[in-house]
Amino acid sequence: MTRRQSLGRDFGWLWAAFAASTVGTWLALDALPLIAVLVLHSSAMQVSVLSAAGLAVGALIVLPLGPWVEFRRKRPVMISMDLLRFLAMLSLPAAYALGCLGFAQLVVVSVIVAAANIVFTSASGAHLKDLVRPEDLLTAGSRFETTTWTATALGPPLGGAAIGMFGPLTTVVLDAVSYLLSALGIRAISGREPQPPARPARRFSTGDVVEGWRYVLRHPVLRPLFFNTALVNGLIMAIAPLLAVLLLRDLGFAPWQYGLAFGVPCIGGLVGSRLAPWLVARFGQHRVMLVSGALRACWPLGLAFVRPGLPGLLIVMVTEFCLITCVGVFNPVFATYRLEHTATERITRTLSAWSITSRATIATLTVLGGLLAHVTSPRTTIAIAGVLILSTPLLLPRRPALSVEAAEPVTVP
Repeated sequence: MTRRQSLGRDFGWLWAAFAASTVGTWLALDALPLIAVLVLHSSAMQVSVLSAAGLAVGALIVLPLGPWVEFRRKRPVMISMDLLRFLAMLSLPAAYALGCLGFAQLVVVSVIVAAANIVFTSASGAHLKDLVRPEDLLTAGSRFETTTWTATALGPPLGGAAIGMFGPLTTVVLDAVSYLLSALGIRAISGREPQPPARPARRFSTGDVVEGWRYVLRHPVLRPLFFNTALVNGLIMAIAPLLAVLLLRDLGFAPWQYGLAFGVPCIGGLVGSRLAPWLVARFGQHRVMLVSGALRACWPLGLAFVRPGLPGLLIVMVTEFCLITCVGVFNPVFATYRLEHTATERITRTLSAWSITSRATIATLTVLGGLLAHVTSPRTTIAIAGVLILSTPLLLPRRPALSVEAAEPVTVP
């Protein structure tokens, strides 16, 4: 029996659902900022606020839902989040067709989608641990990562071409449909979902809401990774709307060039995710995570040196290729490491806390980046973020845990 067959039919449906929504997401790369720039002619500050508001308010909405999701079956939750995202995204082309699309609606849709993303990610992470054997978690994670980077490589150029041919809302429709397909794929999983942990008889308290953070911050293995990933992701994503303004407005790149600049380098993510299991088998999980995590911080500074025309396009593509290759190795190894060192009955709340913190950090840094870009320039802000990212490897865990049991946090009464 092959390694692929050992993951089972139900994992195949989950993988197909993931692939559908991922393809839609990357076809609509930065769809809301692009609509803000190309349709509503928004400023750099407005684009940054749009990106930040969805993440910040979405995370605030999800905050009390972690305990609720922990004690519910995960597949119905995932399907509900897919349908919610489908309806939210579909409202944009409807409003555009009626001539009433505005900046406020972009913000509302951004909030809804961000909140649904957090809930879906938390539920799916817990469900994945139920679907596959512990020894297959890295293989499953690598397949998800490979799918992500394949879609990322193909989606932006195709999405940019579709926008150029059919208008700026085309990819939003495709993204909406992808969530519907994802819901159908999850619905097709036939295996019986394990019974969730028994819900406490008492009402949920503030302690239940913050349990995910409490668990992570007491955990010697997860705590440094928590801070590292929040800062790296926050700084990289804070650059994204500024790059859109710099490339599309200041340097005059066409939408298809913008898509090409970020699509082709994603081949590096495909390569990295395929290499991750081999590298772990050869060099060990912790070493691979430490080295790839440090290397991914070395490249964003290069984006500050982009220039007009072909030289600028090549700078973006080379820089992104190196960054994404390192991320492609790091992400599945990190995701497996996190699942292995999180108690089963705390997975959903831990992943919720992680996602909320990540998105809140992205939102905060995006707003700060927008303000700094307003005072200085998008290029200067990108350079400052690149310098700050260089310090983040100091937050990676320097030593591996002796065992999963040794890494369990101390229980405080």
